Amino acid sequence: MIIEIDGYFQQVLLTGKKCSKHQLKQNYLQAKKLTFEIKDLPNVFCRLHNFEQIPYDYDIKVEFVIDTDTDKIYSPSY
Repeated sequence: MIIEIDGYFQQVLLTGKKCSKHQLKQNYLQAKKLTFEIKDLPNVFCRLHNFEQIPYDYDIKVEFVIDTDTDKIYSPSY
């Protein structure tokens, strides 16, 4: 699955094992708890949950977006 981490400072695409929205929220909160600087969140998330960062491309359709400004997770509509 491909997810986007979207925040004030960055937009990052990650790819990894498919999971539910609920599980993704738990994974995000765990990574956020261990993150000192929000810009390091993608790296912490990847290390904890075996995801990998891929080059950002606006045209890639993602399954979920994690908005780090609001802590919301949603499925974008295309």
